[in-house]
Amino acid sequence: MAAGLGLEALIPFAAGHEIMRQRKRGLTLIGPISDMLFDQLIGAGCANRVRAAWVGNVITGSGYNFRQAAESGGLRVEDHSNLTLAMALKAAALGVPFLPVRTALGSDLFSTNPGLKRFSCPFSGNQLAAVAAIRPDVAIIHVQRADEHGNAHAWGNLGVMRDACLAAQKVIITAEEIVPPEVITSDPNRVLTPGFRVSAVVHAPWGGHPSPVPGYYNRDHQAFLEYRNRSQTAEAFASWQQDWVESVFKTEDYTRRLGRERMEALKLKHHLYSEPVDYGY
Repeated sequence: MAAGLGLEALIPFAAGHEIMRQRKRGLTLIGPISDMLFDQLIGAGCANRVRAAWVGNVITGSGYNFRQAAESGGLRVEDHSNLTLAMALKAAALGVPFLPVRTALGSDLFSTNPGLKRFSCPFSGNQLAAVAAIRPDVAIIHVQRADEHGNAHAWGNLGVMRDACLAAQKVIITAEEIVPPEVITSDPNRVLTPGFRVSAVVHAPWGGHPSPVPGYYNRDHQAFLEYRNRSQTAEAFASWQQDWVESVFKTEDYTRRLGRERMEALKLKHHLYSEPVDYGY
């Protein structure tokens, strides 16, 4: 499962929490940074393998569930840099078995990552690294808006979202808004992935919280600090999970727990719009 593909923004927390509620098991988590969503999925027992560049809490540092699982041997870790993971998804998106890079040479990533191999360039003889393609079973993406067919608009830092959508066998999209198809077709260059590649689209307002969603709400620093304080032990994490995951069944439950005052503080106060474009011909 690939998620957290927009780096520090547009992380599909609502989808991840539903996976926790459904007690999914044996997942391989794929993503460059993932923020604390991967830490939560690991703490809930959903994952036994991670293929990532970093797992933790973007504000406070390492994730406690991740560290405890990795140190105990209960979690297999395939170490990547942000670039090797991006190239692995790019290779799968292109339909090739690997891509050659200069990155990772001289590092110890090769010791934990069987998808990295040194080889000599057949043209120059220079030493390169081959990054094996990663083809996720599913990519879960949070976006600003989508139509009912799964055609989606996203903006801001997209990270590796586009390549992950092309690389994955299935794509699930959660969206702040469901809009008419003509809204999407009015700006075709902003389409993240075509609807025929999407298996499901879900209306999920505040579905990226506590990560920021450009144009909708800012990062909730308080949530990251709260999670740090409530995830240091298995017992503390179980209490957090009960409050924020197991007791939440729909968007209204989540926003009610957040509270109107907190939501208003997170909503954007200063909007900065791009210049319009003309698609006429």
